[in-house]
Amino acid sequence: MNCEVCQLKELEVEHFEIREVLRCILHTIMFHRALGLVRPRDTDLELFDITYVQCGDMELEKKIDDKIEQFISWVEKHPNKKSQICLSFYEVKNKQVSWFSNKIERLYWEQWYINLNVAQHPKAHSSKSVHSKVVDTEGASEDRNARSAALEASLREVLFQIIKFVNEKKDHIPPIPNLEGAVSFPYEIAIPSSSDSAFGMDMIKRMLQTGHPTMLS
Repeated sequence: MNCEVCQLKELEVEHFEIREVLRCILHTIMFHRALGLVRPRDTDLELFDITYVQCGDMELEKKIDDKIEQFISWVEKHPNKKSQICLSFYEVKNKQVSWFSNKIERLYWEQWYINLNVAQHPKAHSSKSVHSKVVDTEGASEDRNARSAALEASLREVLFQIIKFVNEKKDHIPPIPNLEGAVSFPYEIAIPSSSDSAFGMDMIKRMLQTGHPTMLS
């Protein structure tokens, strides 16, 4: 089976922005690949002037939020590291290993790699004069506003990248299975594990060893 892969543009985010950025990206992908019964709901980001659409599925929202919290915990334990989240869609096939046993096989047909670089900013020195602190604060505020505007523009680029991909890549989508809910296909969201030194290289090694990546469910 042909597995289409989309590497999304890397985003530089601060810790407090991770949750909103990932919700926006993951829900946008899921909405365009749901193909089931959805109840579209517009959602406004609090940090950016961006509106995205959710499927209106509580189970999906909980799974996404749980994965984001796990990812944030990983980031806190591994500062100054670039990181990836991989959202995969797959089919389930029964593969007969022998005449008396079957093996369930996952055939991945689409994977999305979300690339984040979580910025770490140094703390201000307490020994600075009052005047220098005021100047630094004003400069820091301007820098933060400029950085936030740049991230918003980059996030918009990622959303357009998602829309472009889903509109151009359709032939690889398998027949829709008879699953209830908004998301018609089995899916999984993989985050770096505590032992991953380089998640991207680890994913490649797994693909070489097993034929498809081993995902965290």
